[in-house]
Amino acid sequence: MVYRCVLMPVNLVTSEYYKDELSYQDVIDATKNANALSTNTSIVQVASNVAIQLPDEMKQHPVKGTILFYCPSDISNDRHIELSVDTQAKQLIDIRKFAKGNYMVKIEWSENNKHYYAEKPFDITASN
Repeated sequence: MVYRCVLMPVNLVTSEYYKDELSYQDVIDATKNANALSTNTSIVQVASNVAIQLPDEMKQHPVKGTILFYCPSDISNDRHIELSVDTQAKQLIDIRKFAKGNYMVKIEWSENNKHYYAEKPFDITASN
């Protein structure tokens, strides 16, 4: 068992600790903004797609942001995607090139100069 542990690669949680620490208050504020909305952000796998649904207040509004599929076990599986929702505040993401496994999906967006943040654990069970 010790032999296997030694061979297991160790990835840092983040390579930019100081920068992340400075922006942490912004994340707290953006999370509070997202939690104050009438519905939560949802993430659902439908066949070979992941459907991201932002809260109802974002429907029919111009929204800009990013989505990070963070894989804690292997940084090479991380995926950064631009948030591009339709008029119903929904985005479909093709996950056929994603590795199966556990992810933390981190969504940052802004609408009318107000910032929002949500993160949810997500398990990709099959990508084909």
